[in-house]
Parts: sequence; C-alpha cells; structure tokens
Amino acid sequence: AVEPLVHLLHTGDAEGKTQAAHTLSNLAVNADNQVAIMRAGAVEPLVQLLRTGDADGKTLAAQALRNLAVYKDNQVVIMRAGAVEPLVQLLHTGDVEGKALAACALTNLA
Repeated sequence: AVEPLVHLLHTGDAEGKTQAAHTLSNLAVNADNQVAIMRAGAVEPLVQLLRTGDADGKTLAAQALRNLAVYKDNQVVIMRAGAVEPLVQLLHTGDVEGKALAACALTNLA
C-alpha cells in the first residue's frame, strides 16, 4: 500500500503529493509502517516536497518526516536526504502549523 503513495509523491500534481504526504504521515505513527515507508524510498520525495511544494505540501511533508524521525534508524537517512535545510527554511517562512511541525521534526532529528 505504501509504494503507490511514494509513486504519487514523485509523479502527482500538487494536491496528489500533498495527500500522499498526509497519508504517509498518518501511516508513519506505526513502527511496521515506518519500515515499509523507508524501504519504499519515501524520504527523498518528501524532502523534495518540503523544498518545492505549496504551503500545505510543505507542512504535511514536515509532519511525515517528524513522524519518521521518531526512530533513530530513520534519522540518518532523513538527514542525508537533506531535510535539515528545508525544515529550517519552513521555520522562517511557514504558517503557524508548518513552523510547529518543522520544529518538531528538527527536535526528533537532534
């Protein structure tokens, strides 16, 4: 079920990418789902959405990365994918929710 969502992150329009990030974020609260999400390669397209998405897309990408970063094994992958810089950018430019989720994601990566 995870692979089509990751595919949508790569190929969807703005709304499709945002919805995929939202769904992955919800799935990522479960450890077994996190393994599937990481194996499916979701981190890089989530970081790309964080860099180039609209406000909702950036917020939901930050939320998904926050949830994935709860587990230490995922933190290195997320940091190597370049998530820190766009998360810091979201702290400066995001709406209230985006700033809060970026801060939480960065806390989980620390």
